[in-house]
Amino acid sequence: MLNSLNGLVDVDKGIISREIFVNEEIYRREQDQIFARAWLFIGHESQIPRPGDFLVSSMGEESVILCRDRTGRIHVFLNSCRHRGMKVCRYDEGNTLELMCPYHGWTYATDGALVGVPFGKDAYGEQLDKSKWGLIEVAHMENYKGTIWATWDAAAPAFLEYVGGYKLYLDLLLDAWDGREGGTEAIGGIHKWLIPCNWKFPAENFSGDRYHGVSHRSVDMVGIGPSGQGRRDMAERNQARWLDVSFPELGHSMIAFLRAHDSPLAPAYQDAPVVAEYFRRCEEERRRRRGEYWRLFGGPGTMFPNTSPLARQPRTLAVWHPRGPHQTEVWRWYFVDADAPPEVKDFLRHYYIRYSGPSGLTEQDDMENWNYAHKASRGTIARQHPYNYEMGLGRSTRAFEDHGLTLPGAITDVTTANASEHNQRGFYRRWRQFMEAASWKDLA
Repeated sequence: MLNSLNGLVDVDKGIISREIFVNEEIYRREQDQIFARAWLFIGHESQIPRPGDFLVSSMGEESVILCRDRTGRIHVFLNSCRHRGMKVCRYDEGNTLELMCPYHGWTYATDGALVGVPFGKDAYGEQLDKSKWGLIEVAHMENYKGTIWATWDAAAPAFLEYVGGYKLYLDLLLDAWDGREGGTEAIGGIHKWLIPCNWKFPAENFSGDRYHGVSHRSVDMVGIGPSGQGRRDMAERNQARWLDVSFPELGHSMIAFLRAHDSPLAPAYQDAPVVAEYFRRCEEERRRRRGEYWRLFGGPGTMFPNTSPLARQPRTLAVWHPRGPHQTEVWRWYFVDADAPPEVKDFLRHYYIRYSGPSGLTEQDDMENWNYAHKASRGTIARQHPYNYEMGLGRSTRAFEDHGLTLPGAITDVTTANASEHNQRGFYRRWRQFMEAASWKDLA
């Protein structure tokens, strides 16, 4: 199958076969070539604040446990007993002194060590070396501004090397609204739902699909955004330069907006004086702290392979978990400034509910698109005809500068063109590299 990728993914011509979305063999290969190697998002440290706190997450199809041990150190373990493979943790989250397998009772400390084996002395004698049978831990873990990332591959590059120049755009989500480094937290639980489509549909959509505005026309008319103008801060966006940012050598991308050098402050936030004052002050502080970079703000993006930050209100991070070639489980986190007033957090919580997920007004449109596109691509005849990704071929630049502000990445200015498929082509270029590479040495 790998030998035939040349005919399935031709990024230079902008042609992608439907086969990579519906083929069982390709899907199984993705688990080995991509999800067993890449850095993947696990959760946020604010979800496990105390020793003994745990959160069950996912890395591809693998269930994992994000856990803080009794010394306060954070770990990520495979959620599988070393005896017969039973999940040692079947709750979504909680606090525990030990993790006990409900099948045969093998018990693990919160640092992963095997500490209890029923009838161990009689059943095993001196044969069982418990030090060799602790929970399987990820090869590398990184706590980046409160977000926890991990990889199974010991040969993977360091997290910040994996992120590369995309760090500037990821920080738009993770830094405080007033420009301070870090300072955000996850609010509420994790929103989870299933979509009957391949995981790459939402991953590529969030990488930079501006073209589907017709899908959201009705919700844009409702004005559910924080300023009461469209879904989001539409006035700010419409007055800014529209940039598609891609790192094709890394697979990461984001829709970005660059306000004018002399742009006024953002409009007040609906009829909420405390909220309006909070964001007004934050915008002023942001200008002071960030220099010319205060003008940059982000929209949706995708950090390869399956993590999508949305860096402006709503501030969310979605993970598109593969659940077979024809199903995706979506997990979405919502972020707020940790020290924001309660009124601000509550205002944003209600906005996030209205905006995102299967009960929100926006994401329902997307799910319908991905559902029917996937279903319509599974047939014998449909699979003979590729998708078209030619929009904006050859229009990106590596040197973007505006009033002393320089931006990393391959950038396409789509202010007048309104859309490009530059970011999607970068995503599939990296996808193909992962699928063909024998090791991280080939991916460097």
